[in-house]
Amino acid sequence: MAAKHPEHSIVIIENGHVTGRKVGDGASHVAMEQVRNADAQPMDHLSYLTKTPDGKILKSSTMYIRGKGGKVVAILGINYDISSLLMVESAVRELTAAGDSTQTEPEKIINVNDVLDELIAQSVALVGKPAALMNKEDKMRAIGFLSQSGAFLVTKSGDKVAKYFGISKYTLYSYIDKQQEDKQNG
Repeated sequence: MAAKHPEHSIVIIENGHVTGRKVGDGASHVAMEQVRNADAQPMDHLSYLTKTPDGKILKSSTMYIRGKGGKVVAILGINYDISSLLMVESAVRELTAAGDSTQTEPEKIINVNDVLDELIAQSVALVGKPAALMNKEDKMRAIGFLSQSGAFLVTKSGDKVAKYFGISKYTLYSYIDKQQEDKQNG
């Protein structure tokens, strides 16, 4: 970790494609807060889940390396992309689940942002894989579901959906237009 320039503290990285980070990037916000807090000794965090901006689910561990006097001199972060494993887990759970005749009442959603988040989660479940692993057709299917569900009636939803699926707003609206064309012609 580069102490003089914490915003450029990554000095070595392997397989940066997993997190989308590179040499010269800064440490995570959580790691920097831990290091800046002089009153407390940062504790290692092992085996926690994180999500990348492009939707990959990572199993992460962060360890603080100390020098003389116990001061943190480096941070070792290990991130493993488990998105594919989660898809397998979901498929196995679906195949092995017994039918449940009791239905639970859906959780009440309070604000429109929660509604949008829930619709995005439903669109991902419909496709059956995280956004980071979706191809164009998968994304079109998910976005079609969102469009039919009224997700784009929420203010600024286009920005959020485009970012979530890793596409431009132009691409998002071209997917919606294409699906509306197909619906009218078919």
